[in-house]
Amino acid sequence: MIRLLLVDDQIIIRQGLKSLLDAKPDLEVIGDAEDGQKALELVATLRPDVVLMDVRMPVMDGVTATQLICQQFPETKVVVLTTFDDEEYVSQAMRFGARGYLLKDTHSEELAQAIRSIHKGYTQMGPGLFEKAIVSSSQPPIALPPELAELTLRERDVLRLIGLGANNREIAQSLYISERTVKNHVTSILSRLHLRDRTQAALFASTFLPQLDHLNPN
Repeated sequence: MIRLLLVDDQIIIRQGLKSLLDAKPDLEVIGDAEDGQKALELVATLRPDVVLMDVRMPVMDGVTATQLICQQFPETKVVVLTTFDDEEYVSQAMRFGARGYLLKDTHSEELAQAIRSIHKGYTQMGPGLFEKAIVSSSQPPIALPPELAELTLRERDVLRLIGLGANNREIAQSLYISERTVKNHVTSILSRLHLRDRTQAALFASTFLPQLDHLNPN
């Protein structure tokens, strides 16, 4: 039995998907969430095999939630299921760890088969979406924001670990500093980079940290 979590801000969509998927003998919907933050909490408690994730949602969007789930719960596979086929959404979701990107007009039997394939370890993308991901990934790398150069080496280390999903205790242990010092670094990072919260910092880190090493002295 493949255990599923549905994430969509529209309850009628969640109800419809649950009805369709529960009708399959090998699929079971064990929970649903209306936003990415709630999804992250439910993944921690329910440990579903596969998450069907919408993109545009309040509180926390699906791309951010995909990134955090894939970092913190790598055994759970995320499939984006949305109406939006924007190439940036496709590219970001796949880069952050999604195993599939499908549109909501996908036939129920095709969706069920895609879930089964993804559960086995395959990747599934809707028609034309692979090309969109390729086009987006071939674009020039994003320029580093100047604020990054203002971070200290220690702050960059903290930011990198935030991007990997580490909490304050784990960061403190990794860098051999106190949790209070970590909190001070996080506050400074958010202020310097003009970020609202830790979730934004994690998303920022995943976007720019592959290029950040070029700022560090050898």
